[in-house]
Amino acid sequence: LGVLELPADRVGPLQAAVGLPGIIIMLWGGASADRTDARAVLTRVFGAAAIVPLGLVLALELGHFSVWTVTAWGLGISAAMSFSGPAQQAVLSRIAGRDLQRAVTASTAITMFTYTLGLGAAGQLDRIGLRQVLIVQTICLAGGALWIRRIGPQPLNDAGSAEPAWRRILEGFRASHRQRPVFDAMTVNFASSIFNAGGFLTAFPFIVRQVYDGDAQLLSWLMIVFFIGAVVSNLIMLRFMPLARPGRWFILFQLSRVVVLFLIWIEPAWWLVVTAVIAWGLNMGVTTTLARAIVQEAAEPQTRGRVMSVFGLGLLGAPLLGAVILGWIVEQYGPLAGLVPGMAVSVLLFLYSMAATGLWRYRST
Repeated sequence: LGVLELPADRVGPLQAAVGLPGIIIMLWGGASADRTDARAVLTRVFGAAAIVPLGLVLALELGHFSVWTVTAWGLGISAAMSFSGPAQQAVLSRIAGRDLQRAVTASTAITMFTYTLGLGAAGQLDRIGLRQVLIVQTICLAGGALWIRRIGPQPLNDAGSAEPAWRRILEGFRASHRQRPVFDAMTVNFASSIFNAGGFLTAFPFIVRQVYDGDAQLLSWLMIVFFIGAVVSNLIMLRFMPLARPGRWFILFQLSRVVVLFLIWIEPAWWLVVTAVIAWGLNMGVTTTLARAIVQEAAEPQTRGRVMSVFGLGLLGAPLLGAVILGWIVEQYGPLAGLVPGMAVSVLLFLYSMAATGLWRYRST
């Protein structure tokens, strides 16, 4: 809530600084996912992460609750999620087999649904109680570790386990570049996320506050609506998957985002703003899921964990870069100006994808 009291040109760099550690940890996690049994990695990381919320509960009980203990809790959970992300995708690829598109879509829908539940719980924190929320978090993480143990041991994809971590990370970047569908999907998704995910996380809160005189509770409600839209789009896609040519839908939805952002930019009636937010969530659900599915199924098995860590690097890093750029734009030209780059980039990405990539011709394997 305090972030809304800061000017936009300070919010952006603050968001970027908080997210930077997770980027480095995710690359390390990708290298580990290809070198060892990814299932074992997940079990250990989730088990260790389950202890972190208990530390914050202990700080509450001992009267040491402060910004430093909250920061330590946040960094601990963020590190665990960043490190485990590539391993999760590696395990998913192995157990899904040829039904990878549906597996990616279902896992994305579940992730967004739980995120929506988390936003709802955050909005009711005074009624639920922080201790109760932290205990539930511990139970979920510990339960996840135990549940993953039920999956059989996973075969190792990469025999070069003696290589230093930095060489393995570098090979992940090389593998992402040499596989054309992977590189194309990553490039378009990264550029899109700078100004679209960045626009939602940085510009949109100031639009709610300054244009519509909203407060943090209204913003929380709109974010829930946004992610409900993303969940619904994934559930709809499940009905039609597997898609033979997912790249075509990925490209078309880049262009359709222009309409959504334009509707918010013209300061319409409130009901139309809510409609546009739902449509924005639907759009994000489609583009994020299809980008992940293309990258995951096109990546070489022996480097898939590292490739997915590079993809995750884009998902995390692009909004942080967008936060810095759009934070400055919002502060200089107003909150609605933060949507203009997203509209322009969406058109340019559609043209680039059609003219300079193979995404339109890409056929799912």
